[in-house]
Amino acid sequence: MIDVQNDSDKADLIRATSTGLVCDAGQFVIDPWKSTHTALITHAHADHARPVAQVYYASESSVPLLKQRLGEDKDIRGVPFGHVVSFGQTNVSFHPAGHILGSSQIRVAHDVDVWVFTGDFKRDHDPSCEAFELVPCNTFITEATFALPVYRWQPGSVVAEEIWQWWQSMQSAQRPAVLFAYSLGKAQRVLSELTAYTDKPVYLHGAVEKLTGIYREAGINMLPTIPIDLKDKSVDYKGQLIIAPPGASGSAWMKRFPKASTGFCSGWMRIRGNRRRRGYERGFVLSDHADWPGLIDTIEQTGATRILTTHGQSSTLVRLLRERGFDAQELETRYSADDSLTEETESDSTLNSSLDSGQATS
Repeated sequence: MIDVQNDSDKADLIRATSTGLVCDAGQFVIDPWKSTHTALITHAHADHARPVAQVYYASESSVPLLKQRLGEDKDIRGVPFGHVVSFGQTNVSFHPAGHILGSSQIRVAHDVDVWVFTGDFKRDHDPSCEAFELVPCNTFITEATFALPVYRWQPGSVVAEEIWQWWQSMQSAQRPAVLFAYSLGKAQRVLSELTAYTDKPVYLHGAVEKLTGIYREAGINMLPTIPIDLKDKSVDYKGQLIIAPPGASGSAWMKRFPKASTGFCSGWMRIRGNRRRRGYERGFVLSDHADWPGLIDTIEQTGATRILTTHGQSSTLVRLLRERGFDAQELETRYSADDSLTEETESDSTLNSSLDSGQATS
């Protein structure tokens, strides 16, 4: 990977440092991972939103999620999508990334030089968040989580129907259906997509329930939900759908659901064997990241001539882009190639405290 702190790169509008993606002309850091004064945040997943800044700027709709993640006492300032804010010598705006509720691409303009950092993004329709907006630029910094030709997604409605049919079969078999999905974004998307097939309530692990409440307050239409309370022994979960974070899989928390059928929602389920290796009965291919065609189409449609890639399958994407005439390089960052790396850590902490108190809410 390139070291963008080299002398030859001092003119770059955005550069990777030990603190994060720094814009010297604007005197801010995008999604920082070390202490700084001013942070611009793309979205509320923990590998992009860390409690390391004095002042945070983000899209208006992501503020409640960031308050939940970073703390109510943090100085988090919401900016409407498309509204231009001046930072130093730059003009900055936030644009929908289609990843989760409030997720943003960040456009940074300095004179005629325009850069866009996508954060995590997807192009597919998702009823639980704002749709992706194409933002033309000169330099495009893109994620590459699923940057291999094998990763191609079906519409979310198709996957939701598969989940619904699995849930129906578990109702007939009188077994709990426990679906593991990342607590922020994926779980709420499932709850929203399923409204096309049913209005039955879904039981939620406490880590999922908190964040789902924020989505509901934002006006996202989802199935009714019930927080699981392990102290209440009267509830019969046979035939019910339960959504929990991946960290709950294989834990003592699962003892409340004997003979459960387990499923996992993730783009990683596209590869044969991943479901079996992870120990799930069912794998549902549903991702909140762009698939291979989505990545290529987006890069070409931005009009950018320079492409920088972060995390995931960057080397494969860079090689293809160079063959097509782009100035493409890998950019070294600390963002996860898979949200489960951060989500599972957080949910394990919530899970442990929940078990100590005898319930799954927190």
